[in-house]
Amino acid sequence: MSTRRQAGLSLIEVVIFIVVLGIGFTGMLVLYNQMTRGSVDPLVRKQALAIASSLLEEIELRAFTYCDPDDPNVYTATASPGGGCSIDEVVGFELGETRYAPPTFDNVNDYDGFNMSGANIKSIDGTAISGLGGYAAAVAVAVIAAGELPDVATTSDALRITVTVTGPAGVGVSLQGYRLRYAPNSP
Repeated sequence: MSTRRQAGLSLIEVVIFIVVLGIGFTGMLVLYNQMTRGSVDPLVRKQALAIASSLLEEIELRAFTYCDPDDPNVYTATASPGGGCSIDEVVGFELGETRYAPPTFDNVNDYDGFNMSGANIKSIDGTAISGLGGYAAAVAVAVIAAGELPDVATTSDALRITVTVTGPAGVGVSLQGYRLRYAPNSP
C-alpha cells in the first residue's frame, strides 16, 4: 500500500493566513489614514501660522509704557506706580476698550486674555475674515520670569506675549514674542 501525502492547506493554516493578512491590511489602513490627514495638515498649519503671526505682530507694535497711553504724562513718567502717572498701566484690558472700535486697545497689556474664534476672527478694522470657521486664537501677556531675558534690568521691563491658534483636525500653533518697555525717561 502506498501512502501519498495530500497537497493543500489545512484549516489551521488557512485561519493563520487570514489573521496575518488582516493584521497587514489594518496596518496599511492606519498608515493610509495618517498620510491622508498629513496631506491636509500643511494648509491648515499655514493658515494657523498666518493668524498667529499677524496677531503677534499687531500686539508687538503697541506701546508698552509706565502710564496708560491715554495719560498726559505717558512720555514723562519715570516709573509706575508713583513715577508721575495719573493712570498706571496694568496687565489686562481696560474697561471700554476693544480691538475693533474706538476706544481701541492702545497698549500691549490690553491684549491679555483676548480671544477670537470662527466667524469672530476679524482683521484689526473689524472686518470678518471668511473661511476661518474652524480656527480659534487666544492671547496671553505676562511679565517675564527672572533671568528669562538676561539683558533686561528688571522683570517689569519686558512682557512675554503668547499667541495660540488652534485649527481643524487638532492643528495648533503657538508663537511667543517679547516687548520691552519704552519709556523715554527711564532711570
